Amino acid sequence: MAKIDVTELDIFYISYDEPNCEEHWADLLNKVPWAKRVHGVKGFDEAHKTAARQSETDRFITVDGDNIVMDDFFEQVLDVPDQDHDGNNISESVFSWNAKNILNGLVYGNGGLKCWPRQYVLDMKTHESADDEEGMEFCWKLNYIQLNDTFSEVHQTASPFQAFRAGFREGVKMSLDQGARVLPDEFSQKIWWQNYNRLQTWCNIGTDVENGLWAIYGARLGCEMTVLSDWDTNLISDYEWFKDFFTNDVLPRFPGDTVCNYSKVSYSPEMLYIAIQDIGLRLNEGINEMMLFDPNEQMCKFFKKTYVNPRRWGVMIREKQIQDLLEKGLIQ
Repeated sequence: MAKIDVTELDIFYISYDEPNCEEHWADLLNKVPWAKRVHGVKGFDEAHKTAARQSETDRFITVDGDNIVMDDFFEQVLDVPDQDHDGNNISESVFSWNAKNILNGLVYGNGGLKCWPRQYVLDMKTHESADDEEGMEFCWKLNYIQLNDTFSEVHQTASPFQAFRAGFREGVKMSLDQGARVLPDEFSQKIWWQNYNRLQTWCNIGTDVENGLWAIYGARLGCEMTVLSDWDTNLISDYEWFKDFFTNDVLPRFPGDTVCNYSKVSYSPEMLYIAIQDIGLRLNEGINEMMLFDPNEQMCKFFKKTYVNPRRWGVMIREKQIQDLLEKGLIQ
């Protein structure tokens, strides 16, 4: 069992085009002035490889451009075993901590801090470098250990495009079973129950946040295109496709006078809301046990107030360990 102080590892801030990335970078430097930055590298796989090439430690931490890290993360000491829970060499395991999404209150691995083995990253083939459907998501392709504790907040709605992209990506990923498509009439049975619940949340919650409508629309559209069409889901790893899709296909559907403070794009919230309702009807009718309603601020605030965040159990406690204990009634 090795002990690793988080502050002894290289810490990389990976940003691309996030409207709030400079604010978040300044916040990180205030907490860890020695942090390094990878900015503007196209492709999820290549951005992480760029960090690995620059890393001077065998493991390194990554912070996404839409993340604000909690202060106490930098006080953590990792107890790293020689093998993971399945007997695999820990040197080929990625540690992922939970993050709280400010949009909808969800707490899970999406956007959370990661601890990567340097050589493993250099050898991996994911996202734009993958040769199969599982490559669009790190946790499907790699030996990924999801840990239970939460150490950052995700802010993904600074602009309509950022919010739409975040929602659309999760709408696609949460509608797949380890990268594989699922038939509409088998959806609630085949999709892992936590992803099923998270998908419903992405598709319903967030109207109380600026640009939250765009995230909800993105999640519903991503789900619809994934489950009810034969669209190529691997495109969500293509930065240029996303930008072109939003600019030339999505945004022109909603001409209006509401202007985003960050990006200055204009749109009609009223038309966007009607489109959200229309997709919701199609998803409820086309996919078994979908539970989409017309989003409203009161419902969103109620959900966030009553949603119970995972309790902290220790920096290296796995999410699955807690789930197993809960199912056995050994903890509450």
